Amino acid sequence: MARQEDITIDQGSDITIELYVDSADGSNKDLSGYTPSAKMKLNYNSDSSDTHNFTSTITNAAAGIMALTLTNTQTDLLKPRKRYLYDVEVSFVADSAAGPTIRERILEGSIYVNPSITK
Repeated sequence: MARQEDITIDQGSDITIELYVDSADGSNKDLSGYTPSAKMKLNYNSDSSDTHNFTSTITNAAAGIMALTLTNTQTDLLKPRKRYLYDVEVSFVADSAAGPTIRERILEGSIYVNPSITK
């Protein structure tokens, strides 16, 4: 089950959110071979024009550390004083030849956007 975390970001700012991913036993989850992805939308039914993709990277696979990034250009396009929904997933191909892709949602929640005055 994904963890729940609500986030506030400033419109028009560069942001990086660093995540420390744990296994069920509380140890660092080894993210070697995993591919991260993260998106945010105004609601679950939003169309693609309302979807914003984070740049998602694994920064230290053995320690279970990944980063989600939005540029100031991306956050400037967000609607101020709105609450977006987001989630973060990691996927892993079980067998490189023909195995299924295993996908796990690790984090979800809402993102509130503080409006920008200076542009």
